[in-house]
Amino acid sequence: MLQRQITALRHALAAPTPLALEELLVIRDLVGRALRPMEPPPGVTPREAAALLLLYPSAGELWLPLTVRSARLTTHRGEISLPGGGADPGDGTPVQTALREAWEELGIPPASVEVLGTLTPCYIPPSNNTLTPVVGLSATEPILRPDPAEVEAVFSVSLRTLLDPVTVQEEVWARHGVQMRVPFFAVAGHKVWGATALLLSELVVQLRRTLAH
Repeated sequence: MLQRQITALRHALAAPTPLALEELLVIRDLVGRALRPMEPPPGVTPREAAALLLLYPSAGELWLPLTVRSARLTTHRGEISLPGGGADPGDGTPVQTALREAWEELGIPPASVEVLGTLTPCYIPPSNNTLTPVVGLSATEPILRPDPAEVEAVFSVSLRTLLDPVTVQEEVWARHGVQMRVPFFAVAGHKVWGATALLLSELVVQLRRTLAH
């Protein structure tokens, strides 16, 4: 299983195919229209940001670490996230931003990550960021050292679990007085929704396409 997953991951990131919004996990209204803005409003210049989707081998398959954001942060407190954040002046590319953030948040050495490619950038309204998802592969299981200032906890989910359609669930939530359909990955007792679910769902769809061939 492990080698098949790694091969599929490499192929999927070598030439990712365009996806329709309908294929991704996006918050929608009760009739199915997407509520998430995919681009910033006219006249708004977002900050560049990046996140790392790091796949690593353990127990014969690939896993991916996710973080529970600290309650002390100004945005997205307590939500499930990927290591990432806004670009610093010294970052030359989104890849450098993602690797730096993963080092700062989880202690993952940048040199241990083989960068396979990027997924579709997405707009994050609460923080006014345009976030580029960077996909990387570690040859070994990393020792994760979460920074308590940013990370409340860290856990990992297997790629097999993310690829299982049963893992995706949906509930109707009321937020800001509006009822909406919220899809999420139900993993390790957590509901992974919002931007994190969007990024993970793109990876899942790309991998399913590759594995189908």
